[in-house]
Amino acid sequence: MPSKPTYRCSAALPLLICWESTSADEMRLVKNPLVSVIDDDLSVREATTSLLESHGYITAAFASAEEFLGSERLQDTSCLVTDVRMPGVSGVDLQRRLLKAGHRIPTIFMTAYPEEHMRAAAMDGGALAFLTKPVNEERLISCLEGALDKRQ
Repeated sequence: MPSKPTYRCSAALPLLICWESTSADEMRLVKNPLVSVIDDDLSVREATTSLLESHGYITAAFASAEEFLGSERLQDTSCLVTDVRMPGVSGVDLQRRLLKAGHRIPTIFMTAYPEEHMRAAAMDGGALAFLTKPVNEERLISCLEGALDKRQ
């Protein structure tokens, strides 16, 4: 009967890296998925990252699409949770830019303004979900789990 895996982690920021081991001789690197959260509202950004971290996700938070695009975390992002309406580059414009640059990051949109034309644009661009604020926590986690399952 195979032994149950154990995990050892190193919190060497900015990444959390874990090793899975079923024996002293067998060990493999496990990279936890990074979820990037983009929202210009600090309280929403903090609440969203706190929720995701309470479910075991590694997060990176950004106040704008421009900040995210200029970050080193772009290449590491496994899933994106973003506001729709933000100063400068909107969430939908961010999605377009990412697609044009060849980045196919599963994206979940959140908005306090559920306008049909924005929802249609986001979904046409391949969004996984278009959620209305305040976001239902269970729905967000369900969408995120689905996104990350597809990437593995």
